[in-house]
Amino acid sequence: QVQLVESGGGLVQPGGSLRLSCTTSGSHFSFDAMAWYRQAPGKQRELVAEITSAGSANYADSMEGRFTISRDNTNNAVYLQMNNLKPEDTAVYYCNARYDPVSAIARTRQYWGQGTQVTVSA
Repeated sequence: QVQLVESGGGLVQPGGSLRLSCTTSGSHFSFDAMAWYRQAPGKQRELVAEITSAGSANYADSMEGRFTISRDNTNNAVYLQMNNLKPEDTAVYYCNARYDPVSAIARTRQYWGQGTQVTVSA
């Protein structure tokens, strides 16, 4: 079975930095896309950043310029470098990976990690 495990979260002061890692196991092929999502208390889960197997990245507007997503295609790992953290960045951050369908009758296969807590507070 495919398993995703996040690490690197913790408590930091505003303006600090963290680097999140997501490692995978049980996958026989490179994921078509990997991403980071986050969910704050009382809020819906939202996309933070996404990166394709070709290295094309997209960011949510609030994260552009502060966060950087990268991946290791060989090992199916994805990372999120977070700089200049703000209290509003406090959330559980989840790793996501997916295989996109190659035909109209196929479905996207998507996997989630358990999440890692990021708390930004003075």
